[in-house]
Amino acid sequence: MELQFFQKDIDEQGFELLYLPVLEDINAIKAWISFLGYEDEKELFGRLQKEKFSGKAGQLFVIHSQDLAVVLAGCGAKEKFSQENWRELTAYLVKFLKTYQVNKVALIAKTWLKGTSDISLLAKTIAESWHLTNYSFNQYKKSDTDKIELVVIDLGIELELGKKRDFKTAWEQGLLFASSTILARDLVNEPASIMTPSFLAETALKISKANPQIKAKILDKEQVEKLGMGAFLGIDQGSEEPLKFIHLIYQPKTKAKEKIALVGKGITFDSGGLNIKVGDGMTDMKIDMAGAATVLGVFSVLTDLKIKAEVHGIIAACENMPSGKAIKPGDVVKNMQGKSIEIGNTDAEGRVTLADALAYAQKQKVDTIVDLATLTGACIVALGSSYAALYVNQENLAKDLLKAANTSGEKIWRMPLAPEYKELNKSNVADVRNIASARGGGSITAALFLQEFIVGDTAWAHLDIAGPAYAEKPLNAYTPIGGVGFGVRTLLEWLSLK
Repeated sequence: MELQFFQKDIDEQGFELLYLPVLEDINAIKAWISFLGYEDEKELFGRLQKEKFSGKAGQLFVIHSQDLAVVLAGCGAKEKFSQENWRELTAYLVKFLKTYQVNKVALIAKTWLKGTSDISLLAKTIAESWHLTNYSFNQYKKSDTDKIELVVIDLGIELELGKKRDFKTAWEQGLLFASSTILARDLVNEPASIMTPSFLAETALKISKANPQIKAKILDKEQVEKLGMGAFLGIDQGSEEPLKFIHLIYQPKTKAKEKIALVGKGITFDSGGLNIKVGDGMTDMKIDMAGAATVLGVFSVLTDLKIKAEVHGIIAACENMPSGKAIKPGDVVKNMQGKSIEIGNTDAEGRVTLADALAYAQKQKVDTIVDLATLTGACIVALGSSYAALYVNQENLAKDLLKAANTSGEKIWRMPLAPEYKELNKSNVADVRNIASARGGGSITAALFLQEFIVGDTAWAHLDIAGPAYAEKPLNAYTPIGGVGFGVRTLLEWLSLK
């Protein structure tokens, strides 16, 4: 799809459809119809009444014409449009274009800029939402009768000539945000027979080969043993699939002022181990590597976005399976820091692998660590399926991540690292136990377990993405059922400010 810019005379540009956001103001809507100069104006006013179109959010009113169809898109009664409003408006347009297929679509920028003049932000947001809304994962279907391809060739933007460059630059950035999220979605949606630790490692290598500023280290079992990663090895030992420890390193072209590690949980299938999951509890456990998918999605565009920080991507990838070699409840393992962990439940495995991944991250002498993990069902109980839980040990980091999440439209809620709950992770035989002694506050106690492996003054944030990592129903207007790619856009927003 090509961008086409024009300043006036939309009727002479050859567009087939004009998409106009309108507020919930019937007089303003009628004024637009009058401005467009329809001969059947009274009939259109009658249709407004019959169809009860008032400009409420999500409403569409279509004025058909042989030359130029016009779609009025309701935005509700708002004093100012937010980025999320723009994402939703774009999503409604994309979905409409799957039912009303045209090649040339036009937008008038000033009708979107209610209460703001940031044309770059508008461009980035439209590009991002357009491609995220149009996403589908159907590569295993011989034929997908439900899928309708967009046929839009040209997207026209009525815009002042002096703002054309800013719009195009921001549009390209929006495409990068979308493509990285889509990569993460694809990885989460892959079946576990394909999405093995080796597949994750191969994806990391492809990203490295495509980006000269990114180096990849892939460690096998023997190398992991030499590093003393007994926690990671313990979880892996029940699986026939070989583990992979993935370390990506992005170096900016200029000297970096900050070193950051992104750590993603990489359990490519979680059966629960010997504490095996039952019934529907195992159905979607191919998604337990969603944190790793987010890290890989982010790395796929770091070079193109010219991120200024040095960034390390770290993934301890393995399966959690219940074979005769599997780790048992009551076993004790040690991570590479020498800290012992009692295995109270083999289905609390992700935090055990992260004990080594976080330790390894600190060995790289990073300033800040952000880990992402589909860690606990307790997080879904607390916050539902739309929100991720954020745990942070430094206020500035919390503030920055929450600001980035607000910009990205991803929903994150800060939770407490309650020190009084640390007692619940105590073990009688080891330094710490991987499952708390009480049922309540499971997401908090899991975060406190991870904090046990953060030493010194390293800034650290933990995102429990168990809820929004996978959408069992559409998460919003631009996120369909399936892998969400949650966290990619938040982290990119955050890193872009470094």
